[in-house]
Amino acid sequence: MLDAIEIEGRTITADALLTQREFARYLVERKANYHFTVKKNQPELLEDISFYFQNNSRKADFIQTGNGEHGRIETRKIWVTGKLNDYLRFPHVHQAFMIKRESIEKKTGKASHEIIYGVTSTPENQARPERVLKDNRAHWGVESCHYIIDWIYDEDRSQIRTGYGPENLTRLRRLAIGLIQKRKKGNETVSEKMKKLLLNTRAVFDYLKITRNSNPISMT
Repeated sequence: MLDAIEIEGRTITADALLTQREFARYLVERKANYHFTVKKNQPELLEDISFYFQNNSRKADFIQTGNGEHGRIETRKIWVTGKLNDYLRFPHVHQAFMIKRESIEKKTGKASHEIIYGVTSTPENQARPERVLKDNRAHWGVESCHYIIDWIYDEDRSQIRTGYGPENLTRLRRLAIGLIQKRKKGNETVSEKMKKLLLNTRAVFDYLKITRNSNPISMT
């Protein structure tokens, strides 16, 4: 798929499934950078990175705090190092990183945390810790869209499998989710908004601003 896309100078993010050496070489040969999540499908790589960071007590290189979606207060901390580059035996790696995500539910006070490990081919002088964290967040922003599609539309069980049908329906679903995310207000979720629209056909047209009342034409 990437063969048909101009990726020179871009950073390609991927989750653990695509954290593969051949894919890393392919991206760098096309003058792009990679940003990969490392999990148990690369056991040695995961063990080496986690061992380094878990035995390093220095302060986080960058901390980001803010209000997340669905009534959460989120804190993200990132540690980055280039000291493992020659040791990891992963193609073109320039930085390894660890991200700690901590969140607190405003209503219940329930706390949760998650630790993410990864590698990137982007050199330190091109991507400081803040940038590495931004690339990681951008990737999971895309992943959240996949999750919404699977959860709301149950796309994995779709019986439309021939021709351009699956691709066209996925595009329409993404369009619908994008419109709702752009225009929903407050802490209302995509699924909550869709339920309201399903119960009121007229509200759909008003929401899309394709009725005279929702998008009045000025008379001159």
